[in-house]
Amino acid sequence: MKIRTIVIFAAAVFAGALGGSLIGPRPAEAVAREIIDLQRDVTTLLQGQKDMSTQITQDHTVLKTLVEQASDNVGKLNATMGSVQKSVQDVQANSGARLDTMSTQVQGLSDNLEEIKSRLGKLNQQLVDLQSAVQSIDSKVSGAAPASTTPNTNPRPSNDVSSNSAPPAGGPPPTPSADMLYSNGLRDITSGKYDLARQEFQDYLKYYAETDLASNAQFYLGEIAYHQKQYQDAVAEYDKVLTVYPKSFKLAPARLRKGMALLDLGQKSAGVRELREVVRRYPGTEEERAARAKLKELGVAVTVAR
Repeated sequence: MKIRTIVIFAAAVFAGALGGSLIGPRPAEAVAREIIDLQRDVTTLLQGQKDMSTQITQDHTVLKTLVEQASDNVGKLNATMGSVQKSVQDVQANSGARLDTMSTQVQGLSDNLEEIKSRLGKLNQQLVDLQSAVQSIDSKVSGAAPASTTPNTNPRPSNDVSSNSAPPAGGPPPTPSADMLYSNGLRDITSGKYDLARQEFQDYLKYYAETDLASNAQFYLGEIAYHQKQYQDAVAEYDKVLTVYPKSFKLAPARLRKGMALLDLGQKSAGVRELREVVRRYPGTEEERAARAKLKELGVAVTVAR
């Protein structure tokens, strides 16, 4: 814009000088001075144009350098972001594994508490029964006739030796108690000895399938398969909890974990259906909150029909 103005001004001066010379005669000295001034202006104009061109070239070089530096910084930033993203993914993976282990341990503690409650209830009932038996014996003793004091001079030998006799040599080993099998199974699953824990829980179900903790043992068979990434087996074990033990307090975690196993198998629609069932059937529970979080992570609508 500046160059254009100078050019226009010079042209106007030149045109004025030329017009003045045409309109009337002027002294030669004045005309020569105007021509010299015009030449000086043109020289100044050309020098300004050259300086401006030089400045533009320098500015372009600086701008190019800045662009290259910015590009390098962006490349470094991308590399840093990639490294950070990988670190975050590693942390998330490790956190997920730790959370699974902690979840199993918390469930084990919860089951231990339930087992203690069950034992306390049974002991309380046994105390009540024992008290009733003592009271019954007391009433019978107080109302019975005096016993005969004549000694039995010909006692009859007892033939019942089964209560004091040891099991025959070479016989089958005694069946482990329910408490021992269940406690050992919990201990081994929390310490990562999954194969041993599986055998113990299977034995528990084999011998004590009608006890209160049988559904827990079945649930832990699903957990063992899940931790060993045997997701199809895990789904089958969780299904047994849902179908065989409809009153189990493990129904919510079994359905949640079944949904997770289905997602790991790539069966997204079936997994989402199970998670929505958790939200619908068990509102206000930890399992419902976990199911909602997973559905949100998957980008799936959480709303379900009540």
